[in-house]
Amino acid sequence: MTELREATTTDVEAIAGFAEYAFRDAFASSNSMEDMDLYCRKSFGKDIQQSEIEHPHTSTLLYLENEKIAGYAYLRVDTHLNCIDAASSMEIQRLYVHSQWHGRGVAQALMVACIEQAESAGAGVLWLCVWEENPRAIAFYRKHGFHTVGGNTFMFGTDLQQDLVMLRPIGPGGESATTSPV
Repeated sequence: MTELREATTTDVEAIAGFAEYAFRDAFASSNSMEDMDLYCRKSFGKDIQQSEIEHPHTSTLLYLENEKIAGYAYLRVDTHLNCIDAASSMEIQRLYVHSQWHGRGVAQALMVACIEQAESAGAGVLWLCVWEENPRAIAFYRKHGFHTVGGNTFMFGTDLQQDLVMLRPIGPGGESATTSPV
């Protein structure tokens, strides 16, 4: 049985385990174990996920298959970067899918839900950062109308890495007052 819903505090432990697993699965082979461990300690865990779910300007969406997390998205409305010139925006901070569900519509369903959340919130743009060495994710975001508007350095453990900043106008009147596509 498939379900797409907003997370609650009863999901904290499952999200913490899933998020760290999915992140390590996707990026451990491209990074040192020390940097991976340091990043995961700072980014995942029950207390962190609890705080994220309870924050009034965030949304955590779960895609469940037979009551187990197959993917999740974490959105925030209280963040901005200099390369985004929009009066209102929403950020997809995380969109993770378990590797066994890649290519099976989970990421697509989560992205549609993220776009719907941004529309409901009245955001002019939806934006995200993606590691420049993640071509699969970059292609997925482009397929969904995102374009690159800049870059952002990202401290991964002790390794300074570069992310692409990508955005997508929302709705028919979506803001176009952004930096030009790179």
